Amino acid sequence: MNFCHHSAYDESMPLSSFIPAFASRCADDEARCYAFVGDELLLDDRRGLPRASVLIEHLGPPELDYLIGHRAGQPCRLLFWPQTTQAPAGWMNHNLRAIYGHMDEADFWIATRAKQMATWDREHRFCGVCGTKTEVAEREPARACPACGHRHYPRVSPAIMVLIRDGDRLLLARSPHFKPGMYSALAGFVEAGESCEDTIHREVMEEVGLRVKNLQWFDSQSWPFPHSLMLAFNADYDGGDIVCQPEEIEDAQWFTLDALPDLPMGASIARHLIEATITRMKNDAATDQ
Repeated sequence: MNFCHHSAYDESMPLSSFIPAFASRCADDEARCYAFVGDELLLDDRRGLPRASVLIEHLGPPELDYLIGHRAGQPCRLLFWPQTTQAPAGWMNHNLRAIYGHMDEADFWIATRAKQMATWDREHRFCGVCGTKTEVAEREPARACPACGHRHYPRVSPAIMVLIRDGDRLLLARSPHFKPGMYSALAGFVEAGESCEDTIHREVMEEVGLRVKNLQWFDSQSWPFPHSLMLAFNADYDGGDIVCQPEEIEDAQWFTLDALPDLPMGASIARHLIEATITRMKNDAATDQ
């Protein structure tokens, strides 16, 4: 397998100044505040971050009030209220996917961490081993069971994404859950006992009936819907005819660069993977001329 990393970590990256941390209580009103009402991010009418004391005054004490890290030394604070909470005047709830590109990029990605931390907390209120109500640890992101001692950490679910190339064509597919007209690279969760490479070969065969070769590592991305870690690869077509997996793949086709369908949102690693591959294909075509 070839390793071809396209985004070396440097100080220009949005999260280069962010250091994850955790504390079960945060009372710093100067902290950067990432406030969620259910699954939606609460921002002011200029899409700015709120001040914790203002929200607490209007909404009452939040269910969660955690320190989740520091950005350039400034504390970052997660607040969470239930979905039924009414946003105060001058504030609006935003779908996290839709808000990308309309707020500071580093704040967007810190908000994705906050969202995953809120999901973890809600999903582990009771011990999965013995059923006892858990208690949040003070200095690490864990909910501990006072009965059996088991500790429940935030879940991270690894999933592969693979973009298949055949000369001047790309294999793109659509799930029944995608918005109309949108196609993307293939993706699937890593099963217990599998390597990423095993998952790629299995998922591609299951979803579209194709064989692939020449796997190349592209990049990774945390994706908080609800707690995935996307691991993206390129691959070359190695044979077979497209046969879509019922209920998983609504359609899959080979596309040339002059007839591409609608693509995923700009924040997604799928879009970055597709665009980087398109650039490489154009460069290859120019070199061949």
